[in-house]
Parts: sequence; structure tokens; C-alpha cells
Amino acid sequence: MSTTIRILLVDDHPVVRSGIRAMLLGQPDFELVGEAADGEEGVAEAARLRPDVVLMDLRLGPGIHGSEATRRIVTGDGTPRVLVLTTFDTDADILAAIEAGATGYLLKDAPSEELHAAIRSAATGASALAPSVASRLLGRVRAPEGTLSPRELEVLGHVAEGLSNRQISKRMFLSETTVKTHLVHIYAKLGVDSRTAAVAVATRRGLIRPS
Repeated sequence: MSTTIRILLVDDHPVVRSGIRAMLLGQPDFELVGEAADGEEGVAEAARLRPDVVLMDLRLGPGIHGSEATRRIVTGDGTPRVLVLTTFDTDADILAAIEAGATGYLLKDAPSEELHAAIRSAATGASALAPSVASRLLGRVRAPEGTLSPRELEVLGHVAEGLSNRQISKRMFLSETTVKTHLVHIYAKLGVDSRTAAVAVATRRGLIRPS
């Protein structure tokens, strides 16, 4: 990697991109080499531009999710580092991004100095986590028996969308029996006995996004 950190920005909101662009100005070791407005474009631009760091939003409107875009980018040529920059700090979002290969996870309300430091850390391959994100991950390590697995969080996210067990099984390529088994485990861990209660408790605890 050169002394200049080449950055690609992926976010579907022009105003947000403008704000982040402004935060990067004045840093002599930063070069914003490109921008993308959705996941597919972000993947294509990462392959074309071969940046050192990709700043990746998670919710990118229609098309692939930021986590899926991250997965495709880190398995492609050039393997840039991906630093997630989002407004969401739920367990479901954090785990999906990290499992996809993100080097860091920062929230959009982070001060510019924190963003700059995170970009420099990501460029070297070091992890950079927002304090609230680090706290959530630490909590999962300390109490693993009561935490939902990434697959359970994904199932519950689909429940929150209003999908039936059959629809979830098709979406996730699982049998309906497996979906039901996941729900049994989810209910036990959350101390509930219904889909509605599970969604309510998980949302209140910040495990999934509000529907």
C-alpha cells in the first residue's frame, strides 16, 4: 500500500456522501478516488479502482445489502479493506458485516478524528470498532449462552418483516422444520412464547432493527 490511502465511498444518500467527503478533506494521506450509490456499483467500482479502503453503508436502497457488497468486495481482486460506516448498531447488522469480512465498524455520528483514525487503522488491516459496537461484541463473548446466533438473528429479522415460516425457509434455503427449530431456540433465549413477543424484545434490546 502506498503512503496515500485511496478511498472509495459507498452510500446511497448524496447529502451523506457530501458530508463524508468534507470530513476527508485536508487529510494529506487521503485520496477519495470514487463514489458509488448502491451495492452493485460499489462492488464494480472496488474492482475497477482497487482502493485501499472502502467506506461502506449497510442500507443501500434497492439491490444488495451493504454486508453482501462487503462480502463480494473482500473476495475479489485487490482485496481492499472495508470499513462499515452506518447509523445501525444492532447485533444483526454488526455480526452480518463482520462475518462478511469488514475490517471495522463505525457509526455515522462519529467525530471526524475518529473516522480518520479508523480509516488509517483499516488501511493497515487493523480492526476499528465504534465503542458501542465493541461493547456489544464483548457482551456476546461474556454471555454466549443467552445471545442469538447470526442465523437466529437472520430468522428473527425475517419474522419482523412479517414472513411466514414457509417464506423464511425459501428465503434462507432451509427446511421449515429447521426454521421452527431456530424459533424454538430464539423463544427460549429471549424468554418469550410468541413471534410478536420475540420481535418486540429483540427490537428493545437492539438485536434487530425496528420493523
